[in-house]
Amino acid sequence: MNTEHPTLWIRSARSGSLDGRTIVLAVTGSIAAVRTVELARELIRRGADVHAVMSEAAGWIMNPMALHYATGNEVITAITGKVEHVGFFGNRGRADLLLVAPATANTIGKIAAGIDDTPVTTFATTAIGAGRPVMVVPAMHEDMYRHPAVNGNLEKLRSWGICIVGPKVEEGIAKISDNADIVLEVERMIGSNSLRGKKILITSGSTAEAVDPIRILTNRASGKTGIELALEAYRRGADVTIFHRNMIGVDGIGEIFAESAEQMTAAVLEELQKGCDVLISAAAIGDYTLDAAGTKIKSGGAPVLSLRPTRKLIKEAREAYPGIRIVGFKAETGIGKEELFRRAMDTLKSSKLDMIIANDVSAGGMGTDENSVFVIRPDRKEHTNITGPKSRIASTLMDEITLMLSSGDKH
Repeated sequence: MNTEHPTLWIRSARSGSLDGRTIVLAVTGSIAAVRTVELARELIRRGADVHAVMSEAAGWIMNPMALHYATGNEVITAITGKVEHVGFFGNRGRADLLLVAPATANTIGKIAAGIDDTPVTTFATTAIGAGRPVMVVPAMHEDMYRHPAVNGNLEKLRSWGICIVGPKVEEGIAKISDNADIVLEVERMIGSNSLRGKKILITSGSTAEAVDPIRILTNRASGKTGIELALEAYRRGADVTIFHRNMIGVDGIGEIFAESAEQMTAAVLEELQKGCDVLISAAAIGDYTLDAAGTKIKSGGAPVLSLRPTRKLIKEAREAYPGIRIVGFKAETGIGKEELFRRAMDTLKSSKLDMIIANDVSAGGMGTDENSVFVIRPDRKEHTNITGPKSRIASTLMDEITLMLSSGDKH
């Protein structure tokens, strides 16, 4: 007979980034506690085993049964003869992370002072004393957050190696971070760490060439693949910088705005001077540019635009930095699979790439949430096909890039 709690049927439905990890979700008396039901489930959807511990004040906001449902495990509301805090975070404890979310000013102060008068603070004292990973997600009114003692307490926690996520300050409230941001930081903190210490640069989306102060020439690339690649590299521990016209807004990911092909090429080459392990050229950089008119071109006429070729980022990057790994993308339309492979291999060799991702976008892919691509490497005869959501494609590509970086082979 299957005795598994039904809520656990969603385990690893989104990904396996937290497979085998045990997380204790510590909930305190903030109204943001209502967000933790879905937070727990998002962690489970990535493979985590989640257990909840609640302070008495948290129970005034939300019934423990809600978190029992959300986690599939009994909720800890008091320390008993089972010495739960030691079982999870003692020197032989089984937990991988204590996630205090939401964390009130009161709880933050107690943790910083080593006071443990609630189940949550007792867990925190034990985890910190044992050197276990701890993440704190503040949530309170902005005036409380601005108090110098609260700021001092957060700085003290940071000095102990505790990860502080957020808050988002808006509408006079230091709001708890979005669940997606919390989950991403959890994945980075206790996930595979397969790219820890690696620096990865990613170009993403479309470029745009000004025709006049209002109009631009661009293409259909949305940047969804580039953004998913940046997020996946970040969750695996890499130092990530993305060049694009969009905005991710993740504190740990560097973003450099680049609109035109010239701006993107110049920005990437400048960043490469600082060192890089991999350049992933996922952007659909425009092939042509023009001299923009200084004022709006009047409508109704038939203006003639004089186009000229843009600089080739991959060519210049390879010539200037022959030792870095470069992953390119090759999009074609209306050709057969064998011709797609032939053209991709030609580009792979002529540009001295370490890997190229090829697809026929006439069947979809540009601007969509899903795609079907082929991974082509010079050291393989068979080409790997990846089909599905772009998040899954990014995950598989990062597996390939991790493997490439761990090998001694060069282009």
